Amino acid sequence: MPTSHPPAETTWQLLEQQVAARGDNLFLEDGAVRLSYRQTHQQCRAVAAALLADGFEHGERAAIWAPNIYQWVVAALAIQSIGGVLTTINTRFKGGEAAELLRASGATTLFCIDSFLGVDYPAALSGQQLPALRRRVLFNAADPTADDSWESLLSNGELWLAANGDSALRDRQAGVDGMAVSDIIFTSGTTGKAKGVMTCHAQNVQAFTVFAQLLGLDASDRYLVINPFFHSFGYKAGMLAILSQGATLIPMASFDVDQVLATIERDKITVLPGPPTIFQSLINHPKLADFDISSLVKATTGAAVIPTSLITEMQQILKIKRVMTAYGLSECCGVATMCRDGDSAETIAKTSGRALPGVELTIVDSENRPLPSGEIGEIVLRGFNVMHGYLDDPAATAEAIDSDGWLHTGDVGFLDSAGNLAITDRLKDMYISGGFNCYPAEIESAINAHPDVVMCAVIGVADARMGEVGRAYVVLRAGAEQSSESLHRWCRETMANYKVPRQIALVTELPLNASGKVQKTQLRDAN
Repeated sequence: MPTSHPPAETTWQLLEQQVAARGDNLFLEDGAVRLSYRQTHQQCRAVAAALLADGFEHGERAAIWAPNIYQWVVAALAIQSIGGVLTTINTRFKGGEAAELLRASGATTLFCIDSFLGVDYPAALSGQQLPALRRRVLFNAADPTADDSWESLLSNGELWLAANGDSALRDRQAGVDGMAVSDIIFTSGTTGKAKGVMTCHAQNVQAFTVFAQLLGLDASDRYLVINPFFHSFGYKAGMLAILSQGATLIPMASFDVDQVLATIERDKITVLPGPPTIFQSLINHPKLADFDISSLVKATTGAAVIPTSLITEMQQILKIKRVMTAYGLSECCGVATMCRDGDSAETIAKTSGRALPGVELTIVDSENRPLPSGEIGEIVLRGFNVMHGYLDDPAATAEAIDSDGWLHTGDVGFLDSAGNLAITDRLKDMYISGGFNCYPAEIESAINAHPDVVMCAVIGVADARMGEVGRAYVVLRAGAEQSSESLHRWCRETMANYKVPRQIALVTELPLNASGKVQKTQLRDAN
């Protein structure tokens, strides 16, 4: 009879179980680099041994500042395998911003890319005060023989294991349990100073094993991860979900629609996650028909509101058989709800599905009173996936998680009669026009239904008479002959008057962050 294993509670246990079950199966494919589960395990051991030999302690924080490349995955698993706490840094950050997170996390170790998109990452940190930082390792170093190169770290670890054996390493790894903090993901900081969200091994493993199963992920899948690893969508819904099912991870360092289509065709990609903007870009690509993307059969996306037409087009134009939407935030490990196989296109587009098993979800009013189905209020949740707290900020933790254990998300929405969550917007994005609450995501959904619109973003801007009014930034399909005036007339015919944006600006593109989401702060700053 086959040997049964207890459920994995740490990321390292996940990897070891996959090595035992399918060690020679391909795990990482990054250009010419192809690592099986067994080879990945060996590299992780070498990295962990090198850190251990240099005095890296259980609970120490190690940061990664790099795009989606295979070394990111190996380093992350190695750090966590010996009780280290992973801290991720946005690849778009400037040196000062990265240094701020390094100081806030108290990271003693930094793994970073030598250069990316023309930016010299080590030089960007030059002159920054980083008193806790003791180690730096460079991915893709110009000189792979340098002491701080990735290659030297691997070599040092292998030499240490050969000379000392692996008993000390195994003892350290055995001492890491599911309740150990696995990562600190810093929030965006759009409402003030960024806060470090602390989550643990077991809750992340549980959440993304369920996520992978609901998506229908299996060991035969080839999963293209465009969402950046520094974000939960790339690291957890990508790396952890793939690891849980024994699939193959193909990382992409930066989004380029032509490269995505070529990669799907060349590498026979079967799974693609991403925000709606990625799929809108694929659907509207003028040369889509030139690429064979028939291998792509599974996708997951999420946003406040998605046009039903987008889900239909993903199914009919991109021929994706299983499309899922989900909802989560860093404070709940990145996932709380998800649609299920068999849900209608309307349900998938208009809702983010039902709560995961083990998660409670409800809607409350401003007095924290539960609301019935259909009524809009703040989304609150509790369960195994709620964070352990904000790093060094008990006051903010107490504000986010009430005395009954409910996490107050700051998101606005309602539950339908079947328990599906429909997200209306972020509390902070709502603006009040003439006394009416206006939710940008709802207005964006209506404008996106126009046949000539590719995508749009709506913000509130100050107005002397109305307090605030809406301004819409709209990207049109190629060849469309719409004007701001014609779109404005269409909006007046389509939605309530108070929702109609007072101003409509036609633009060629919207500012997107590395996750593919619209950067509304840039739009606001331009006003």
